[in-house]
Amino acid sequence: MGGKQAKPVSTELTDKQIALLKANTKFTEKEIREWHAGFIRDCPSGKLDKKKFVEVYKQFYPQGKPENFCKYAFDTFDSNNDGAISFEEFLIAISATSQGNLDDRLAVAFDMYDISDDGVIDQAELTKLIIAMYDLVGETNRKGDHDPKKRAADIIAQLDVTGDKKLTKAEFVSGCKSDPIIRRLLAPNA
Repeated sequence: MGGKQAKPVSTELTDKQIALLKANTKFTEKEIREWHAGFIRDCPSGKLDKKKFVEVYKQFYPQGKPENFCKYAFDTFDSNNDGAISFEEFLIAISATSQGNLDDRLAVAFDMYDISDDGVIDQAELTKLIIAMYDLVGETNRKGDHDPKKRAADIIAQLDVTGDKKLTKAEFVSGCKSDPIIRRLLAPNA
């Protein structure tokens, strides 16, 4: 008695949700309903948890180990930090990573790499993400130029305009836009 019950998640789309998603994405109502049907088919509870999120990534990267990468991506997409991704969070993330202009997509990548959420990416954060990306795609050569720590240091040295050994969002976006090799590595979908 007296304990709060968790409010059940509705698996039906409301007109208000559709309007909100249309305003925040480039999806049509028909596309939103199609995405929603697939989301509910895969996540009948209306929430995508970390375990299911990893399962989805394993389908796309069968040769890799997506757990490490998924930890960072999941935390980025779980915008309200409730431990699950709602349909709205899911669709806005899909939209930002696939429909947005290059600056928008690079900004999403920056937000994922800024693990400490302090507005900058340092070498330790970038190293962790490079290791996670190597794991994701099954890359085992991590010597020489492929060493994650060396690669992170090289990228920061190249993109760091202010010389503080950290990347701001502006430095990250600008650097990725000007260097196609770095962009392919750090933001393959951008």
